[in-house]
Amino acid sequence: MKLPKYVQAYVDRRDSRAYYYLRRRGFPRVRLPGLPWSPTFMAAYESALAGPRTAIGAERVKPGSVAAVIAEYFDSQSFFTSKSPGTQRMRRGILERFRARYGDRPFALLPAEWIELLLDEKPPHAARSWLATLRSLCQFAVKRRYLRTDPTANIKQRAIKGDGFHTWTDDEIAQFEAHHPVGTKPRLALALLLYTAQRRSDVVRMGRQHIKGGALTITQQKTGVTLAIPVHPHLQAVLDATPSEHLTFLVTATGKPYGGNAFSEQFRNWCDAAGLPTRCKPHGLRKAACRRLAEAGCSANEIMAISGHATLKELVRYTAAADQARLARSAMTKAVIR
Repeated sequence: MKLPKYVQAYVDRRDSRAYYYLRRRGFPRVRLPGLPWSPTFMAAYESALAGPRTAIGAERVKPGSVAAVIAEYFDSQSFFTSKSPGTQRMRRGILERFRARYGDRPFALLPAEWIELLLDEKPPHAARSWLATLRSLCQFAVKRRYLRTDPTANIKQRAIKGDGFHTWTDDEIAQFEAHHPVGTKPRLALALLLYTAQRRSDVVRMGRQHIKGGALTITQQKTGVTLAIPVHPHLQAVLDATPSEHLTFLVTATGKPYGGNAFSEQFRNWCDAAGLPTRCKPHGLRKAACRRLAEAGCSANEIMAISGHATLKELVRYTAAADQARLARSAMTKAVIR
């Protein structure tokens, strides 16, 4: 029997009796009486859905502590409405680790120097994410008067050398394709990444139900933006040659959809089998897709319509090399004509 949204069943082994609970992230667990879909059950279910939020764990921690403020922050509109679902998951993970380690400390006594030392322990990319997360938390704490001033206000983000993930070269793509022929799962994974320019979190959710009228429609997990991407002929050829009986194109050996980390680990195995260096990662194919589009003469807005990038600043890092090469060729051609 299909249960209502957010409802989970628990069977007590002692009497084999089933109990039902409404469980939502950021909300307390609520016991629901009666049988699912019965009038009594649905009345309690609707009441629980409409009930006010309660900061989970607030009653078990010291008022004004790091743990108490984080619990209140998780329950606030500042957390639920300011960022995309993907960013919320990332920040929740950071703050849960922060709370587990420092939850008993008074929030009002968080000096900027101590936060800087904490950030210095992190790799550059992680430090940037931690700083953005702690800054958002501290700004919330200032509004709620747990802090007088934001201790992160004058902390600068650490500069990151390089341009992030390695962009796959055409030779590396060809090497992967030579080892994994059309019709195999690795080749399907590469084609989905390369010809949709999407993140791994979106690629692992794609299935045939997303394709209609020659376009693949997907709502990006990180941004919540819905994109309709024309299916590239090369991708269509791979899809046609690869059997699929599941709701997602890519599934594990047991027929289940991949989680993000599990997919990355498996993709690493496929790259190792093809003799590719460790710098070749799934996200690098998203960058390679943008590079190819730039080399083909697509405008920034055309590329963004496929990749879903929100700003030109994000896209420039992906296409800078391709734009430079294309513009240089154009300039040299004009010089020769003169």
